Amino acid sequence: MSAEQKAGELGLTFTPVEPGYLNLCIQTGNLLMTSGHVSDLKGKLGDGVSVEQGYDAARDCMVKILNSVRSSHGTLDGLKVIKLLGCVNSTLDFTDQHLVINGASDLLHELYGKEGDGFHARSALGFAALPTGVAVEVEAIFEIIE
Repeated sequence: MSAEQKAGELGLTFTPVEPGYLNLCIQTGNLLMTSGHVSDLKGKLGDGVSVEQGYDAARDCMVKILNSVRSSHGTLDGLKVIKLLGCVNSTLDFTDQHLVINGASDLLHELYGKEGDGFHARSALGFAALPTGVAVEVEAIFEIIE
């Protein structure tokens, strides 16, 4: 089953992206590189925002990234996930950033396979603050393989 078909089964819907101040997904050679996409959830992990809420926020970021990729590339098919950068707005003593960013990785594993084209490199980092107070920001790099 293709990534497009799996996205439909998961109930993901996509809308065209209007050009803005920055390019949300740009192609260079056979790579698609995205800008950081932020969660709707605001707050700080370790101070009122749970790991579960952060996980959902990271998944939300990935849905937005997929929307930008699809709008730019025309499809989610024929892609390999190369790298994610996950940024988590967190307190100094919060150490579960990796569990939060699993929300983004797990969605990619569902669409592209955990051992196939969805098996990716990743960094999950804690930040003292993120733009507008969002809880999570994620960016991604995909390779066009078809």
